[in-house]
Amino acid sequence: MQLMEIASRVAEKPTWLVNRLSARAHALLAESFAAAGVRGYHYRLLAAMEQAGPVSQADLGRLAGLDRSDVVATLDDLAHWGLARREPDPTDRRRNAVIVTDAGVERLAELESMVEAVQVELLAPLTTHEARTFVQLLTKLLA
Repeated sequence: MQLMEIASRVAEKPTWLVNRLSARAHALLAESFAAAGVRGYHYRLLAAMEQAGPVSQADLGRLAGLDRSDVVATLDDLAHWGLARREPDPTDRRRNAVIVTDAGVERLAELESMVEAVQVELLAPLTTHEARTFVQLLTKLLA
């Protein structure tokens, strides 16, 4: 079998295409976040904190889909930058609640506009209708 035949067979597989698109999306986001001096984990935790309000680190990790050790290290960064703070949980003094600060909400808005720009760049070859349909289909496949 020739190399061209193998490549064309692979190139038409949805799994291959989704994997390549995922890698492209990840690279675009990583580049954008790096230019802002953050990582995707910072964005995910800020977004989760804003959505959840005061929340335990464990619950925050589950909400953001991050491992506990990644949550701690990322929260350390966010707290150091003044974007989040830890304080005693009013419902359970044995643990801390984490809270996004006003500066964190502002930074999240900046990052959100960067993420939106990446979405536009990623979906640029599609019409508005195609992009909406594509997102609906991806959501359906992940359900």
